[in-house]
Amino acid sequence: MRILKLTAKIEAELLKLRQTHDLDTYRVASRIVSDVQRRGDSALEDWSRKLDNTDISGPEIWISKKELAAAKRRVDRQFLRAVEHAVKNVRRVAEQQLPRSWSLQVEAGVGIRQLVRPLDSIGCYIPGGRFALLSTLVMTAVPAQVAGVKRILAVCPRPNDALLATADLLGITEFARIGGAQAIAAMAYGTKKIAAVEKICGPGNRFVTAAKQIVGADCAIDMPAGPTEAVVLANTGNPRWIAADLLAQAEHAPDAGSYLVTSSSALAQKVRQEVMMQLKALPKTNPAQSSIRKTGAILVARSLEHGCEFVNRFAPEHLSLPADGEKLLGRIRSSGTIFLGESSAQPFGDYASGSNHVLPTGGWARRRGGLSAVDFVKCISVQKIGTAGVRSLGDDVQRLAKAEGLLAHARAVEVRR
Repeated sequence: MRILKLTAKIEAELLKLRQTHDLDTYRVASRIVSDVQRRGDSALEDWSRKLDNTDISGPEIWISKKELAAAKRRVDRQFLRAVEHAVKNVRRVAEQQLPRSWSLQVEAGVGIRQLVRPLDSIGCYIPGGRFALLSTLVMTAVPAQVAGVKRILAVCPRPNDALLATADLLGITEFARIGGAQAIAAMAYGTKKIAAVEKICGPGNRFVTAAKQIVGADCAIDMPAGPTEAVVLANTGNPRWIAADLLAQAEHAPDAGSYLVTSSSALAQKVRQEVMMQLKALPKTNPAQSSIRKTGAILVARSLEHGCEFVNRFAPEHLSLPADGEKLLGRIRSSGTIFLGESSAQPFGDYASGSNHVLPTGGWARRRGGLSAVDFVKCISVQKIGTAGVRSLGDDVQRLAKAEGLLAHARAVEVRR
């Protein structure tokens, strides 16, 4: 793992690395999306056969309730208890996140209300690479259920028993054996077999991310999802624990970014030693073997304040503050999620703390937070203007409308006076 001095040049290189626009990926994803939009199920079947080596030409595209129940019987009870524990916590947090309906008397004769209504349908994309991520189904489906979404469609090209058992536990009845950009297109535009949804959520590879951005003009999406990012910001702490956190996120993919930001050269050296030692205990096939050497780094800042400034510009997906967390927290403006204290290992948030693990990457944490129940509802405003409101607002509204040259607007008020 490299130790680098955090200079303006190094920061610029790190930021530029995340902003690379892969035109080849977009061209491929656009071709797939357009084909599914044009040919529907035929294109979906062709691309699934070509890219995922799966035959979905018949009813095999759907995972039956019988298959879900059978998978649930095959997994052990301890696993199911762990899932139930995670679901309970994610549900509790989602319930707290839900916006509330309210009403306000703005002035005499002017009342405003807010109604909170769920989306009708959403699609949960579950990556199916080395492992089908059951935790992603929990993080996307549970907040939608709390919000009151009636139709939840889950898709994964290669679901395993753990994922299917989780779907059965959650009561997911619509589960398709599809993935990739073709699945995103099918959910966005619909086919004869797949009814379109109103919003697509969940992470995926670069082709899935590109497809989500392409369909985003026609179907709502949660956020772009790039490579996993983890930053630990500290001058003191347990080097063994810090190294373990960095490796935990590094194993997501060969291009995952794990960084320690510190102004302590001594801590930098100790963490580097621990990372390389712990790396030896991981299988040679673990993606951390590649990402920790190629993408990860220990960044030595001039001071902890300098480190905070970098973190806010970098806006990481995960940020750990193992020491002086409460003090540093006030300086942090941009991060997908923050872990306070030495015991707050990042995997707790990945699975069961209750906070959502679908988080902004690539600097999107400067613009939004992680997935929440808010993403699955609409806040609708209701306005009621009474006679007193017409009198108190009429002159000003007419004056403003005329200033914009909108005479019909002014007239609509005038006829009521």
